[in-house]
Amino acid sequence: MSEPKTEQEIKEIKDRILMALETVIDPELGIDIVNLGLIYDLEFDSETGDTVIKMTLTTMGCPLADILTDNIHDALQEVPEVKNIEVKLVWYPAWSTDKMSRYARIALGIR
Repeated sequence: MSEPKTEQEIKEIKDRILMALETVIDPELGIDIVNLGLIYDLEFDSETGDTVIKMTLTTMGCPLADILTDNIHDALQEVPEVKNIEVKLVWYPAWSTDKMSRYARIALGIR
């Protein structure tokens, strides 16, 4: 059993999780899921390594849910503290272009 992590260590792990998620690209838009604003919440249990990603999709009928989930699992293999990954799709609040980062808006030509 590992020693309990400090708040700062947990924050650093969560930052690395987000950095790993930035490598997951939405195939339709060509932008990562973090900058698209699809990641709504990230929970990390420092004792067990359990990680829950709450995310949405750009549309409810989006056929990419399985692909994105698989890519998230692959990306998080790069974070050694992450042991178990659960991706939860949520639909509220509904996604809109307002959730996108400035970078994503510029890349897609949205004002």
